[in-house]
Amino acid sequence: MTRFMTLDFADGDRVALLAGVVAMARGPYGYVVTPNVDHVIKLMDGRVEAEVYDGAALKVCDSRILAHLARLKGKRLSVYPGSDLTADLLVSPVAEELTIGVFGPDRAAFDDLAARYPNRRLSFIEAPMLTPGTPGWIAAVDAAARADWDVLLACVSFPKQERFAHALAAAGRKQGVALCVGASVDFLTGRQQRAPRIFQQLSLEWLHRLLSQPRRMFRRYVIEGPAILGWFMRTEVLGRPSRQVP
Repeated sequence: MTRFMTLDFADGDRVALLAGVVAMARGPYGYVVTPNVDHVIKLMDGRVEAEVYDGAALKVCDSRILAHLARLKGKRLSVYPGSDLTADLLVSPVAEELTIGVFGPDRAAFDDLAARYPNRRLSFIEAPMLTPGTPGWIAAVDAAARADWDVLLACVSFPKQERFAHALAAAGRKQGVALCVGASVDFLTGRQQRAPRIFQQLSLEWLHRLLSQPRRMFRRYVIEGPAILGWFMRTEVLGRPSRQVP
């Protein structure tokens, strides 16, 4: 593990991290979060409950920007975007015996995913638009906790998916692993387009998303995103690791 900005990030190359996820699928329940800059900011300023991230069994860095900042402190973060983790899981021989639940995408998106990966055991789990803590939310958590899956792709946006994965443990889920992987299924089914490889290699995937969806992404990347520099200074340079209380 590498401690950076109050989080213990998983070490290892992609092969090792994927193998770790597959091992979790066959063991006691746990969940995987994939922190990026937006996630870390909201965790630091208290908009996301600390216990949601602290409860994750594995924290896999989803951001090359975070990795660049870590290098300034002589630390190395293994970057494995959630979208890549999902894509690798769906084609890897080591995962071929697993039942993969899909929570978030609608039935049409699930059917497209199943058509693209006919050799995988995929299970559709209904995910109505829910507000955490409401009766509908509690019912959805209970249904997912009782459903048949080894891996659950939780794709209902941040931070709802992390809260959902955290809630599964309290609902009594005993086995398997939930992956908080956002728009991964949308990327795989073509409903959203990922940044071209060159943008990814240059750590400019955020810029591609901003240009593609300026109205939706302007606040995240232009107004809120620069706050990561202040939190980096506070936690890594000044040594004040405490998070804000919401």
